[in-house]
Amino acid sequence: MPLIVRTWNIFHGNALPPRRRGYLREMIELVCRDSPDVVCLQEVPVWGIARLEEWSSMQALAVVTRSPRVPGQTAARITRWNQGFFRSAFVGQGNAVLVARSLAAEDRGHMQISDRGRERRVVQAVGVAEKYLVANLHANHGREDAQLELERSRAFAEAASRVDEIVVLAGDFNLSDIQLDGYSNPTTGIDHVLVQDASVSAPLVWPTERREQNGVVLSDHAPVEVTIW
Repeated sequence: MPLIVRTWNIFHGNALPPRRRGYLREMIELVCRDSPDVVCLQEVPVWGIARLEEWSSMQALAVVTRSPRVPGQTAARITRWNQGFFRSAFVGQGNAVLVARSLAAEDRGHMQISDRGRERRVVQAVGVAEKYLVANLHANHGREDAQLELERSRAFAEAASRVDEIVVLAGDFNLSDIQLDGYSNPTTGIDHVLVQDASVSAPLVWPTERREQNGVVLSDHAPVEVTIW
């Protein structure tokens, strides 16, 4: 049975260009509307993590990468004053893996991949359907840092996988023009879903109009997806 894996950096719920209001719920509902099997999210406001299962109708496994400076509901109210300005300054951020409720999902842990002195970045690992190990990451800017963080993510994911599981690396790599031995082809951008040693479709990058609602373009990144057979 094919597995659809999708990734999206949701830009803290911001539009492109950023506006005063946020669109977090609209983004989650949009990216899950056609019932994908797995969705990897980056730059999720911490206050929104508790709402992911409600808005997506999927299982949500999340990890906080930057703690909020103020409590969740207070942070949410502050951000609503001007979503584009406050962004993650008060609310913190996290990564999340959404998994269809019909599939088994197991938290396999997470690890910091960034060096001291850099913005804290984390890779999280989730076992899916007792067949896949999905690793969700968001690397720092700068090719040298991003490459190192990708290699750490790969090592963590492969160590967290079990015999005969297919490893999937997904997220905002902040790297283009990459090639990992044993993994499927990347996109031409910086967001990727790479699959180890399996039959997989070419990556599909959503066209802008697919993430546009009422004339508003959601996020400064486009979702990327692949189908694994």
